[in-house]
Amino acid sequence: MDDAALSDTSDQDLLARHVKGDPDAFGELVRRHRDRLWAVALRTLGDREEAADAVQDALVSAYRAAHTFRGQSAVTTWLHRITVNACLDRARKAASRRTAPVDDAERLDQLLEPHESAEAPAERQDLHRELIAALATLPPEQRAALVLVDMQGYPVAEAARVLDVPTGTVKSRCARGRARLLPLLTHLRTGGGDSEDVSGGRNRTPGTSVPPASGPKNAGPRDAGPSGSAAVKGGGGRA
Repeated sequence: MDDAALSDTSDQDLLARHVKGDPDAFGELVRRHRDRLWAVALRTLGDREEAADAVQDALVSAYRAAHTFRGQSAVTTWLHRITVNACLDRARKAASRRTAPVDDAERLDQLLEPHESAEAPAERQDLHRELIAALATLPPEQRAALVLVDMQGYPVAEAARVLDVPTGTVKSRCARGRARLLPLLTHLRTGGGDSEDVSGGRNRTPGTSVPPASGPKNAGPRDAGPSGSAAVKGGGGRA
């Protein structure tokens, strides 16, 4: 099937074609959704290398588990759920290894998208660094909810589907996360309207700097991270 025909095919049909053996169908799904998956992973994990690995793990898992998709949610919700699960798995492992807060400015610089580093005012870069550093202090589940709702602009109901939890749980996690962040970010409010305010603002700019990767075809036999049936079947495990 040529590229034009693939671009007119729905996500669900692409996944079905992939299951039937179409060699190009899954690549088109990756092309459509990788930037948003990357943005969610980067903001959830706060580390470019970890985020890239999480997206890679998630895509490998989705590639292998496509036959378990039952259409109970949109394909994009299913992909986001697998990605968030991969991120939470890495965040929990990182938390168990962490012995001290990370405050390396050079490492925080790496969190900025290249287009932001090159074009955004220095003040906005500073605000972005502070926001990412503050988010890193939250428990992974609260962080994921805030990234989806307050930074990616997902409606609460859609975030609940991605996280596979009730809407009330998403609201609770967001409220608790905002309450914990407020003391850390209050000073940002005094700098004008250009701050990234997680208490209500939206940053819906999709990440456009996905590291060259790494579709599942190039993934090789590496560990697929959250590829266990509990993390993927029917749309992923509980986040």
